[in-house]
Amino acid sequence: MRDRELQREINEGLNVVESWNRGNQVIFFGKGGDIATNRRDEQELSVLCLRVLQAALVYVNTLMVQDVLTDDQWAKRMTTVDHRGLTPWFWSHVAPYGEVRLNMNRRLSLLIAP
Repeated sequence: MRDRELQREINEGLNVVESWNRGNQVIFFGKGGDIATNRRDEQELSVLCLRVLQAALVYVNTLMVQDVLTDDQWAKRMTTVDHRGLTPWFWSHVAPYGEVRLNMNRRLSLLIAP
């Protein structure tokens, strides 16, 4: 390919996919991220569980991004390129082996934009 801009765009897209695959390994870490069974029903259940985890992570990330963007100082600093780069597919805040304390009596302290 001779078009350098197209090469950069493809490379950036591949980086996003590779990052998401690393994130999958973090949230689906049992057996090194591999599905450890040959039984079709167990494989399907594992993949469905992974999809639920992905959806939950994207949902919480979306709420966090919305909270930041409701702040006028951040909103004014964002350029068109910044907005184009926004994605809810990030997982750097996930602690796969850390302790998670779940309190079902309290909501997450995330603002929800009206």
